[in-house]
Amino acid sequence: MQDTTKLTVRVPRDALEGAKRYAHEQNTTLTRLVSNYLRSLARQSDPLSDAPIVQRLSGSLSSAVTEEDYRRYLEEKYGADPRRPD
Repeated sequence: MQDTTKLTVRVPRDALEGAKRYAHEQNTTLTRLVSNYLRSLARQSDPLSDAPIVQRLSGSLSSAVTEEDYRRYLEEKYGADPRRPD
């Protein structure tokens, strides 16, 4: 069993009731819901932590390629940039 501790927080009543309903609808407990959220905060410093496909692709394109190179490529492949007026 994980080491746990008791936490007391003050939240608006409507927020608590909404969270309780959400936890019930998700077949989980409010404790688990809060615990999972707090754990997710630690992962937020790495925005790609929950994006394994993006992680695998990161760095696959040469750093010498600029945004303008990419625009030219898209224009050649698909035609004029729809954001630019003719």
